[in-house]
Amino acid sequence: MARRPRPKVVTLSDAAAARVREVLADRGGGFVRVGVKNAGCAGMEYTMEFVDAVSATDERVDDNGVSIVIDAKAVLFLLGSVVDYEVSPMHSKFTFRNPNQTDACGCGESVTIVPAQAAE
Repeated sequence: MARRPRPKVVTLSDAAAARVREVLADRGGGFVRVGVKNAGCAGMEYTMEFVDAVSATDERVDDNGVSIVIDAKAVLFLLGSVVDYEVSPMHSKFTFRNPNQTDACGCGESVTIVPAQAAE
């Protein structure tokens, strides 16, 4: 029996991929690492950092010309997420569209996320 294809944990929109490539070029290379941490009034916050190396426990995804590494503890919370990059007259920022997010605080800094469930 053939195995079902494994979904990408996180994907990047065209705008997010372009911005990540720009920042990585300015840094001279590396990876973008995404995750979550316990914080804020809703319980969790998304994390994003630029790193030079992949940890042995990180999940690596190549999407839209960018290598993304995901903290192993965050995989079930981020499964199916799309990272976007938004620019407005007041700000520019990365945003997450996460099917596992169930709530967010009023200020938008923290979110409630449930782990992804196995497909039936």
